[in-house]
Amino acid sequence: MRVVIAPDSFKGSLSAQHVAASIADGVVSACPDAEVHLVPLADGGEGTVDCLLDVVGGDVVTVPVHDPLGRPIDAHYGVLPDGTVVIEVASAAGLTLVAEQERDVLRGNTQGLGELLSHALDAGRTSFVVALGGSATNDGGVGMLYALGARFYDENGHELAPTPDSCRSLWRIDVSHLHPKLADASIRVACDVANPLCGERGATAVYGPQKGVTPDLIPVLDAFLDRFAAVVHRDLQISIRDIPGAGAAGGLGAALVGLLGAKLLRGIDLILDLTSFDTRLEAADLVITGEGSTDAQTANGKAVMGIATRAKAVGVPVFCLSGNISREATALYEHGVTALFSITQGPMSLADAMKSTGALLARSGESAVRAFLAGRMRR
Repeated sequence: MRVVIAPDSFKGSLSAQHVAASIADGVVSACPDAEVHLVPLADGGEGTVDCLLDVVGGDVVTVPVHDPLGRPIDAHYGVLPDGTVVIEVASAAGLTLVAEQERDVLRGNTQGLGELLSHALDAGRTSFVVALGGSATNDGGVGMLYALGARFYDENGHELAPTPDSCRSLWRIDVSHLHPKLADASIRVACDVANPLCGERGATAVYGPQKGVTPDLIPVLDAFLDRFAAVVHRDLQISIRDIPGAGAAGGLGAALVGLLGAKLLRGIDLILDLTSFDTRLEAADLVITGEGSTDAQTANGKAVMGIATRAKAVGVPVFCLSGNISREATALYEHGVTALFSITQGPMSLADAMKSTGALLARSGESAVRAFLAGRMRR
């Protein structure tokens, strides 16, 4: 029997790699001669680089950059065997890099992301994948663009710092010195939202509060992004305000698509393609996936949904192991999930469950495979 084990992480408990290994222990307990293939996955957020390097192989490149507040840090990107560079925004501009009491979205920026891109471009890389999840910024990508050579000026010709606070007086954008190798670059962006740049569904109103944006600052930051979009349209004849996904990662979607020519793609589909997941399904008898909580949001582009859709297309059953399963999760049966299994098999506190996640996954993996084998025996 050939089993593909392709889980997401159990956030706050185990990485996708550890989840896959734990499930594999259970599979082998139930079927010692099973051919097990581990494909730990992410949907384009934090952990994407590690998962891809684990499944596909490649190298990690460490680069000195600036964090969202301009402090020097070491960030990294991955280089896959085919030369594709995979960058997580969270590595250089992530929320985890800034303590809660330090969060200052008005003065924070994405310069570190631009420094990672510039380093890879200098190394001759031309194929890029950018994972947008976990950003701490709301700068519309001005920090990234600055690191790549763009400059920003006020009405009097004074150069502006690449932050929302400074660029509220933006009057002119100069992109004549953008990194010359961008012209040959292909950039794909893992993006699972369709929010525009500005307005009530825009970057600031929807995602700003989770980054520390207080209600009084929402109109201030939204006005900055609106100003940025207006100047880009006037100076560069590029319309970025209403691009679906422009509001992703504090407006990074707008800069990546509008000014760098990137393509926004659903995160899990991009990751599944990079891992040649369809090929891995060809001889599979069963797919086991999983995530910390399976609920109504799972069907909106999360890893489990993407995996189930691919498996359904080729007739491979999918078992999903989860720490929590909501009533709404049963909608996944229509999209390729064959069965949902809760790994908590009795009364248990969340803290105890998170401490025992590995053992619970192994036990549930064993039970799921025993059920699968029993079904085969009756044919």
